[in-house]
Amino acid sequence: MQNIGIIVVYVLMLGGLYFLFMRPQQKEKKKHEEMLRSVAVGDTVLTSSGFYGVIIDITEDTVIVEFGSNKNCRIPMQKSAIAQIEKPNA
Repeated sequence: MQNIGIIVVYVLMLGGLYFLFMRPQQKEKKKHEEMLRSVAVGDTVLTSSGFYGVIIDITEDTVIVEFGSNKNCRIPMQKSAIAQIEKPNA
């Protein structure tokens, strides 16, 4: 009987840890993936390295971002490196 009580306590502790740590992380990942699906040409983005740029082309897993007022500074990068998106009409 005492062993069952210990097992129940461990199961409750593991369940609590799941809801404290794993669940919020999964929600944040889904939110980020949804944001990346909504990216479009002309959006201003903030990269994970801290640079602001405008998206000029999109492929399945990469984007080409134009940085600064210099039209020759175009860099291909992974979509996953985008931290924030600002829509031009917002």
